[in-house]
Amino acid sequence: MYTNRRAHFEYELLERFEAGISLTGSEVKSIRAGGVDFRDAFARLVNGNVELEGLYIPPYKDATYNNHEPRRTRRLLLHREEIRKLQRSLEQKGLTLVPTKLYAKGRRFKVELAVGRGKKLHDKRASEREREAKREMREA
Repeated sequence: MYTNRRAHFEYELLERFEAGISLTGSEVKSIRAGGVDFRDAFARLVNGNVELEGLYIPPYKDATYNNHEPRRTRRLLLHREEIRKLQRSLEQKGLTLVPTKLYAKGRRFKVELAVGRGKKLHDKRASEREREAKREMREA
């Protein structure tokens, strides 16, 4: 399981969705081998479909000549009602769609998406202070 730890720091996550992801064979093997990077990943709605962009899946070293493009756009699989719900929530100003986790569920890979609002600098500092206070209370 891979988590986007940066998303929790940069965004206030409001609502979460589980989506399937359309992958090629070399991408599946590469994910299982490790090295997925969420650094520039984001999702967006395009023509009624949800697409994940910027997710880095390294090329599989043992693949043949038809290896995958590391940062290609990947289609996310959601029910029509979930897509409509996402579309309604993203119409609000300041909300964005952020991938938070990539994990295997059975034989398939799933992506957890969250609708998030960007935090301001003072919000980030406040959440960091809260985290430190909780850590100190546990240690005491």
